[in-house]
Order: sequence, then structure tokens, then C-alpha cells
Amino acid sequence: MTDPAARRRLAWAVTGSGHFLEESLDVAARLPDVDLYLSAAAEEVLPMYGRRLDELKGRFRIFRDKTASAVPVGTLYEDVYHTVVIAPATSNTVAKCAFGISDTLPTNMFAQAGKLGIPSIVFACDTEPVVVTRAPHEWVTLRPRRVEFDNLERLRAIDHCLVVTSPAELAAALDERFAALARAWNTSSS
Repeated sequence: MTDPAARRRLAWAVTGSGHFLEESLDVAARLPDVDLYLSAAAEEVLPMYGRRLDELKGRFRIFRDKTASAVPVGTLYEDVYHTVVIAPATSNTVAKCAFGISDTLPTNMFAQAGKLGIPSIVFACDTEPVVVTRAPHEWVTLRPRRVEFDNLERLRAIDHCLVVTSPAELAAALDERFAALARAWNTSSS
């Protein structure tokens, strides 16, 4: 396996959440060398929020959830990714990741990254007792259930996983990750 300092790209998985979708994609767009991994649900939701696939292809390499065995996950074995981000992550994705279920491209990326020791950052959406979010045509108020909070805590206990709960926390976690990588890259190149 390649020295982690040699890995230069970031794998960013998008799920079917509209909550903080725009903010998450804005953060991704500010970063270098990002590849987007889209779940089938993400492909359905993106146009509802005015994001076209061809627009995203202008900025990112895109991998789509079009195979039963999640073939794009194999890119993790090429030692090019330093970090996997799932942002935004639906409560469904959080639950699957927390219980080791890998049946979508994002959940497979998460599981395989963990097995390879590649750090993951998961931006969970249902993290407060009341969540006000923009649906495609209106604002809605959601009240996550106890099970969502239990799954969130279970996810926090998984190796190589950092859970964040806001766009600011996501940006801060990425800043910290890139700072650590810069130190590693500088050390390995000296």
C-alpha cells in the first residue's frame, strides 16, 4: 500500500439528502482534487435542488451508483484517496454505516475506507431535536426520532470516522485534515 502522504485526492459521497446539500457541494467545490460519488438517491435529488449532473462534471470527476457490486469503490484500492467524506448524509445512510450495511455507493465507500484505514468524515443531517430544512419547494420542520440519535452515537464509535453536524464543522474538519496532510506531505518529501 502507498504511503498515506502520497494520496492526493478526496472522495466525496453524496446521498439523497436535500438538507445542507447546497452547502456541502459548495464546500466540496472549494477543495482541490475532489471526486464525487453519487448514490442513486443523490442523482434523483440533485435536479430537485437545481443541480445538473453536467454542471457537476465541469468541476468534479463523477462516479455513479450504477452497478450491483459498487464497482467504483475499487478506486479506493488505487491508493489515491486520503479521505472519504459523506456529505450530506441521510439518516438512512447514517444507520447503514453505523450497522455495517454496505448496499449503496456511499455506504460501500465508507465501509471499504474504514477497512483500509482511510479516515472518513460524515456530515449527518438529523442531529438536533428540531431540524428546519429546505425541501425542493418549501421549508419543512422535522423532528428526528430517538433511533436517529442512537444511530448517530453508534456511528461516532466507529474506527476512522469523524461525525460532523453543521457546514461549519464540516469545513473545520476538512481544514484540520488538510493541515495534517500538509504536514505529512512535507515530511515525506523532505
